[in-house]
Amino acid sequence: MNCHHNVAQLRRLQARYPEELVVIGVHSAKFPAEKQTENIRQAVQRHGIHHPVVNDADFQIWSRYGVRAWPTLILIDPAGKVVAQHAGEVEASDLYPLLDELIAEAESQGLLDRTPVPGLRRELATEPRPLHYPSKVLYAAGDRLFVADTGHHRILEVQLDLEGRSGEIVRVFGRGEPGLADGPIAQAALHDPHGLALRGTTLYVADTENHAIRAIDLVRETVRTVAGTGRKGRGPQPQTTEPTAIDLRSPWALAPLENVLFIAMAGSHQIWVLIDEERLGVFAGNGREALVDGPRDRASFNQPSDLALAMGHLFVADAEASAIRAITLDEQMQVMTLVGQGLFEFGDVDGVGAAVRLQHPTGLATDGELLYIADSYNHKIKTLDPTTGKVATLVGTGTAGAVDGPFAQAQLYEPEGVAVANGRLYMADTNNHCIRVGDLARRELWTLAL
Repeated sequence: MNCHHNVAQLRRLQARYPEELVVIGVHSAKFPAEKQTENIRQAVQRHGIHHPVVNDADFQIWSRYGVRAWPTLILIDPAGKVVAQHAGEVEASDLYPLLDELIAEAESQGLLDRTPVPGLRRELATEPRPLHYPSKVLYAAGDRLFVADTGHHRILEVQLDLEGRSGEIVRVFGRGEPGLADGPIAQAALHDPHGLALRGTTLYVADTENHAIRAIDLVRETVRTVAGTGRKGRGPQPQTTEPTAIDLRSPWALAPLENVLFIAMAGSHQIWVLIDEERLGVFAGNGREALVDGPRDRASFNQPSDLALAMGHLFVADAEASAIRAITLDEQMQVMTLVGQGLFEFGDVDGVGAAVRLQHPTGLATDGELLYIADSYNHKIKTLDPTTGKVATLVGTGTAGAVDGPFAQAQLYEPEGVAVANGRLYMADTNNHCIRVGDLARRELWTLAL
């Protein structure tokens, strides 16, 4: 998540110094799936990165520059000398004085070369399609499906046919360009929306890159901001409870319970809560990135990326720890880990207990008995029985692809969202830019025609 935040700051630096500063990304992957060049291309395309990116799969560049943490920013002058190194998130404005000084010095010495550096080749460019990196799905009564069309910066309402084989886009929320604007749905602007939650006739949206929670009135067809300022927060604890006065950090997923809206605040590694749209604060997590159970205010999370409510618990897909967590919604409010061992324990192993391994799960849903997990980097949907701890692969072979058919032979490509209703599973198949539907009784998967 820290790396994700730094991308926005690099854009600011590139805009301020378009001829003087060359940005080169070096991708030293933690997860096996992130080492594959094609997956890196997908990530670069999805996040709108235009500078060159090197795949440092074997950590050679990492080692030569003595890097110890993600992300690390290294500033090199025209003579090839390292003049600054910073681990962690950075604010672009903090670097302006140093860059201004270095640029002036290089200019005076005749060392500044303003020749443009080629950026990313548009190898992934394709013809226009209905979806672009969809991230989350929400099933609603009346065979409606709400889709976070993240890459297009909008939310879609889809009317499904009786068989769930095709759907018609009946409404679009957001003008399709990144921005932060309230108002009528055709004029409102979102930026990389993810999580969705429905309460009555209000659809709530985790507007991730705007660091805000938006509310869509489905009757009046208007969008308003109910939490966040549009600025990225810089600490784990808010100084007020006024929702629209608090800077948030990349809200990623939502779960409604009566008058409460739980928020997976991925950027601060916490779970927050919005009550009656009037009070906002931390519900669980101390803001440290770690896998620590216990009382909710002392527990630690790792980029929580989805939420599900069932059985008196709030379940959490804790992506960076490749874990599934649970918070008891009783007087004790304890955090426990159902699956996962820590930040550097991951894989693709079904079973029970400590032997189970996931790889960066980002989607979670429940039918009240089982949890359905989008095990994103394993390209699978898995089930978890919270009562026994048993994890089993439901959909996918473990190889990225776009194959329909029986669950055991079907292929997905980094699915990030999942919903379950009426015997069907709905999946945001993110890198395939589509929605997949699974019949749980027949164990058959197909691609939804839009």
